[in-house]
Amino acid sequence: MTLKAVYPDLANKVVFVTGGASGIGAALVRAFCQQGSRVVFADILEEEAKKLEADVNRAGKGSAQFMRCDLRDAAALGNVIEKVGAETGKIAVLVNNAGNDDRHELSKVTHEYWNTRIELNLRHYFFACQAVLPQMKELQHGSIINLGSIIWRIKQDDAPIYSACKAAIHGMTRALAPRFGAHGVRVNTLSPGAVWTERQIRLWYTPEMEAKMNANQCLHVKVLPEDVADMAMFLASDASSKCTAQEFIVDAGWA
Repeated sequence: MTLKAVYPDLANKVVFVTGGASGIGAALVRAFCQQGSRVVFADILEEEAKKLEADVNRAGKGSAQFMRCDLRDAAALGNVIEKVGAETGKIAVLVNNAGNDDRHELSKVTHEYWNTRIELNLRHYFFACQAVLPQMKELQHGSIINLGSIIWRIKQDDAPIYSACKAAIHGMTRALAPRFGAHGVRVNTLSPGAVWTERQIRLWYTPEMEAKMNANQCLHVKVLPEDVADMAMFLASDASSKCTAQEFIVDAGWA
């Protein structure tokens, strides 16, 4: 992964990424470390996380630390964030990235399945923001980046709960930004389009899906995890110091 831009103010900043072991999350961890940040990432995918941690630290720029956490457990997430603040340093950048876009048939959704999807894709975003605010208040600055999606904008109909969560995430960003802004903390939504992660390629990206992408994107290119990470670096840095309560879309023009 090659950096397209260097943001000196990110060096040595403590960054917390949820769902950092794979896909877009792993690209975020690598990119922040290349900026010289001290990155802590939470996930349940231990094998992938430990490999990423070792690879990044072997490179010798920035640092990466994996902390296992089931993000559905709000108390455990709060404890991890508090531990990072006490042992690594006050968190200056929070990236709420973790999620699960499993497809689901409307008629087969149960109450239990609904609750699980909300836990995976929305609830922990709020509680991570709540938990990190005291640290950012002490710093008197910070950047929170909530990963959304264009899925609800393009009216995709095979994951309605996931779509609802992604729409709600930007509503949450808008609602939190004024209160957090009183402490110098910015809150923005970063919404990817169809990103070519290993999971997406394995599960969804058929030749028919690629043809649909090319028909709908203004740019006939593949959106990669690194492209999303590039925008996250900008939003985390002082280069975007006057940007808050906004949605930034990386989708090659689909939405």
